[in-house]
Amino acid sequence: MSSPAASPAPVNAPVTRLAVAAVQVQEGAITTALGALDNLAIDAGARAQLGRTDEVRMLALLVECRLARGDMSEAMDLGDELSSCLAEPDQGVLAVALAHHALGEIAGALGDPQLAATHYLAAGRALQDDPELPERSRPPWRAGKALVLVRINRARDASVHATEHHAAAVRDGSPYAVAHALRVLSATQAGAERVALLREARAALEPVRAERLAAQIDADLAGLLMLTPTPELAAEAVALLRRTEIYAGRQELWPLQGRVRRMLDRLGEAPLRVTSEALALLTVTERRVAALAATGLTNRQIAEELLVSIKAVEWHLSRTYRKLGISSRSALTLIFGIPA
Repeated sequence: MSSPAASPAPVNAPVTRLAVAAVQVQEGAITTALGALDNLAIDAGARAQLGRTDEVRMLALLVECRLARGDMSEAMDLGDELSSCLAEPDQGVLAVALAHHALGEIAGALGDPQLAATHYLAAGRALQDDPELPERSRPPWRAGKALVLVRINRARDASVHATEHHAAAVRDGSPYAVAHALRVLSATQAGAERVALLREARAALEPVRAERLAAQIDADLAGLLMLTPTPELAAEAVALLRRTEIYAGRQELWPLQGRVRRMLDRLGEAPLRVTSEALALLTVTERRVAALAATGLTNRQIAEELLVSIKAVEWHLSRTYRKLGISSRSALTLIFGIPA
């Protein structure tokens, strides 16, 4: 009599949740990813099931989301956690690299390029200890270092790092990695070459969903087109900025939104959204639910995205409608700058 087949190994749900959130961050679904990562971070039981490298990866993704939203205080608190992780003995190579890269991102956002460069280099040195680690698993420390060098007017050195980063991305073959590398490379160049690289980066993203990176590239390209204000290029710049404005507003990426608004103002264009004061009345959860509802998602889909009950979604929407003085989802699309 044959023995029964072995049961499949149980899925490590926290690791799966982390992997899903990582994909959401790359796709640009920052609101959804942040909710999932926050839930994972405060779930002591789930967090205990993560290995050290995955825990650091979770913190690094949270830093990325918080910086994208302009939440500097929360990002700095996460930086303290990452520094504590680095102080512990026997950290794996990837955990060390991820922690230093995230700390570099925080330092850069705080306006300290020297400290940022130190962290990026530390990430690179850590990765040298594991040459077999796949490129797509490595934090893009060369890209960070290149952008820091641009900020301190060391364009030649920046170009070297950006070129190395681009070569590694091409070897990896990921459209996202290639587009990201082309965007970084464009920042180290001058003149028409920058525009050409950004257009190439945008084209590289066509096969995949990567809304945040696409929006960043669009904003960069619009800024360059504004330097040669022919009617055709000005019209293209406005179209790029409007697309970015809608995405940034939906995901509450206030630094990107502010940058877009400043460029639109220079072009004589009014912002689509004029309700920031009203939105400030909403809680974080209410804004997340309302933003998803404004995109056309049903209550059930929102509940699945945010891992809450349908009744909770209905309750948050009801409170949101009262606070904003509206009565329907169609009004939300106008408030969040999304065309009907």
